[in-house]
Order: sequence, then C-alpha cells, then structure tokens
Amino acid sequence: MAEGAYLAARVDRVRRAGAHGVTLELDLRLAADPGQFVMVWLPRVDEKPFSLVDGDPVALTIVQVGPFTARLQGVRAGDTLFLRGPLGKGYSLAGERPLLVGGGSGVASLAFLARRLAEAGRPVTVAVGARTASDLLLVDRLAAAGARVLVSTDDGSAGERGLVTALAERLLAAGQHDYVYACGPAPMLGRVEELCRSWGVPGEVSREAYMRCGSGLCGSCDRGDGQLVCRDGPVFRIGL
Repeated sequence: MAEGAYLAARVDRVRRAGAHGVTLELDLRLAADPGQFVMVWLPRVDEKPFSLVDGDPVALTIVQVGPFTARLQGVRAGDTLFLRGPLGKGYSLAGERPLLVGGGSGVASLAFLARRLAEAGRPVTVAVGARTASDLLLVDRLAAAGARVLVSTDDGSAGERGLVTALAERLLAAGQHDYVYACGPAPMLGRVEELCRSWGVPGEVSREAYMRCGSGLCGSCDRGDGQLVCRDGPVFRIGL
C-alpha cells in the first residue's frame, strides 16, 4: 500500500482495555511488522498516529488523552475508520530470550511483538507497568499470545509495588535475557537504556513524538539529531 493512500476499514469489534481504553478490531489485514504504526483519520476531525496492536486483523488500542481519542473511543461496531500505513520501522525480532518492557499505552506495540516472537518459538517474558490496576492494558492479550507476563503498579494495586523498570532490572540481573524491547514514557525508556548498558544487553525502544504527517515530510518529530521518529523509527537500537 502506498504511504499516502487511505484504506477504509470497518470496525468489527470494540473491547474494553483497562478503565480508560478500548481496543478496536477492524475488518482489515496489513502486511506489517510489530512496532510499525498507522495514521488514523476521522474526516472533518483530525488524523493521529497509533501503534498496531496487531496487523492480521488490524487492532488498535485507544486510551483517551484528548478530543481525538475521545471521538475514537465513541466508535461502534459497523463504523468506518480511514487509515494510512503501515508506517515507520518496526522491531527486529532479535534475541533468543527476549524481555519486553512496557509502560502505560506503550504496551500496545509489544502485544504484536510478543505474538510474533512466540510464533517464532522464543520464550517471551513481558514486564508490564502502570500507575494502578485499572490502568493496565492488554495483559490478557499478552498471556494469550503465550508470553510470561509480570506486572507492577506504582500503588501496588496489582502485581508488585513499584516502577516497571525496577522489575526489569531484577530480571536482567538474573542473566536470563539476551535482548530487550521497550515502549512507554520517555523516562522509562531512558532508564531501560541505562539498564541495557549496565548489563551488557542490546535492545530496541519505540519512541513517541508529536507527528503530523507520519511520513517524514513535516519534520514535527525531529529528534534534534537529524533523525525523524516517524521515518527513522519509531523503533531505535539501544545498548551495545
């Protein structure tokens, strides 16, 4: 599919995702890699990027953070969405004993990745973090993909109490993982990068940025080093 072409997709199913999100399953299949994203367009409203929770069929998890996501959360089965993509560079599917670290809505792209890794016969461990139990996303989907799922919450209302990076540090210290994938808030990703350097484990992180076009034309997601998150990422190598 051309990057500038829109596809119309019917919403087949709407599922709750935590207390503040929904997962939309669409009547559309894309030849996509985990970590890639699509631009979702609502005519006369706006267009925004969303990570693919899956590509076959397409699934998107929407957490309300503003007017556009509020409108998306209001769609129902039978409604039509317009998409461009898949866009960007995804994860590499490296590592024999991968550790996935997700925070908040960053878990979305990791659900797709966990399925692909499990299908390739890799034992997958996912550390999922959120502020509270009600903010946890896609834990059931990760488990259904065959992943071992460990949970931490800031307030201890689910799993262990504390930051997901503390959980990731203990897992890396045990020496059972040879590659790390992470997606979540920038401070979390910064800490994951420090952990990868400390333990000598390579990895990849999916970074978020404000994107207007999604295809490298507008420059709104310039990282300040000549790289654009939409074109050169959103997945970037870290560690070794």
